[in-house]
Parts: sequence; C-alpha cells; structure tokens
Amino acid sequence: MGFHCNQISKTFPVRQKKIVALNNIEFSVGEREFICIVGPSGCGKTTLLKILAGLLQPTTGQVTYTDNTDNHNPRSAMVFQDQSLFPWMTVLDNVAFGLEMRKVNLKTRHRQAQDFLNRVGLGDFIHCYPHELSGGMRQRVAILRAFLNDPQILLMDEPFGSLDSQTRLVMQEELLRIWRDHRKTVVYVTHDIEESILLGDRVLVMSGRPGSILADIPVSLARPRRRADRDHPDVVKLRWSIWNMMEDEVLRELGMQA
Repeated sequence: MGFHCNQISKTFPVRQKKIVALNNIEFSVGEREFICIVGPSGCGKTTLLKILAGLLQPTTGQVTYTDNTDNHNPRSAMVFQDQSLFPWMTVLDNVAFGLEMRKVNLKTRHRQAQDFLNRVGLGDFIHCYPHELSGGMRQRVAILRAFLNDPQILLMDEPFGSLDSQTRLVMQEELLRIWRDHRKTVVYVTHDIEESILLGDRVLVMSGRPGSILADIPVSLARPRRRADRDHPDVVKLRWSIWNMMEDEVLRELGMQA
C-alpha cells in the first residue's frame, strides 16, 4: 500500500492560542518504499506519523491511501522508541499479540511468532519477560510484533533512539534484513541523518516553525546495505548536504543563533 499526503496541516490550541505544528505537508509514498523523515526537534515529525496512523486527525488536508480491497490486514502498525511491550506478557505472547487481536487461534499465532523469533536469534527467550531482556532485544521484539501483524504500512518513531551507538548499528542492519524478507511500506522518523540515509530509499527533510517539507531526497545507495556503507563517499556527501539544510534551525533551537 502507498499513500499521498495532500496539504496536511495541524494546529493545536495552547493557552487560548493556536500553535501550527504542520503546514501544508504534501508528499507521496509508493508501495514497499522505505521513507525516512528527519528534522530538528519540534518540527512535527511525530505529529505527522500519528496522523498517518490515524491517531490524530489533520486540521486541514487528507491522507489518501492506495488500498488493496482484497487485503484484510491492518492498514498500519506503529513502533515507538520505548518499545511499548506488555510487561506481564512473555516474549512469545508479545510478538503474537497482534494476531491475537485478529482472532488467530493460539496454536497458529504461537507457531508464527516462534518462527519469527527463531529467525532473529531470540528463540531461546520465548518464555522470558521484557524486563529480562536487553534494550536491543526488547526493540527486536517490538519490531517483530509489528511485522508479524502484517500491516500494509509500518510507522516507526525513532525506534532505536534510546539504544547505545553499537547496538543501534546492529539493529539498523537487523531491521533492513527483516524488511528485505517481509517488504512493507515503511515511514521511519529519526533525528539521525546518517541513519536516514543508510535505511531509506528517500529522505524527507522537515523544517520547523511550522513543520513543512524542505526537501525530498532520493538515496542512490545500492541494497543490501551494510554498516560499512556509512563511510561511502555518497553517504558522507549526502549527510553534509542534509545537515546544511538543518543547521540554522538546530542552532536556533539550542539558543546559539537568532
């Protein structure tokens, strides 16, 4: 499934004023594309993601989806930075939760969840609880839960933001491997410019005050991608190009530039 954002705007009432979070956002995403969104804090990235998930309604504009009428899978699933796992459920039941909500029988959903967990090296942890896992392992469980529910669009809000740099690199590769095996349309929000280039087919650069799209940049780096690609000359060049677009706003947010 793909979609088109048609002049999306969003305002919030704050102390008898209206704060414009998004202003005339317009872009399209094709089926099975991996799109990354970067921008300074407060530019509306998460607000846009919540509109795509149906958790918020736009003030003006609309999102038009290219629905497959024969597909009964959920339209979207969202993965958050804090993993959002159920602490009272085992790893197996957390991964299988979406299938449970879709009334898939216990034996089938556990078999499918076990298969996914085996593929990413978590097969020995199916009876563990989230607090018994490392941060990277918990995030793998959250990502598997979203993929196993087989949504048509996967929305990811800085899913690796709380991980250390070494674990983050490993998880980026792991995500790309899972995505390669189970191609979904993905919209991935991140503060990390390099991450957006290594993961995405395109990078949308957002500006704040109010949130709008500064640039829609294709990434020509061949797939499959590896950690070593971060030093590729094209990645370095594109990283600096995107940073130059964002630098003034980032410095302004830090109070270092008027």
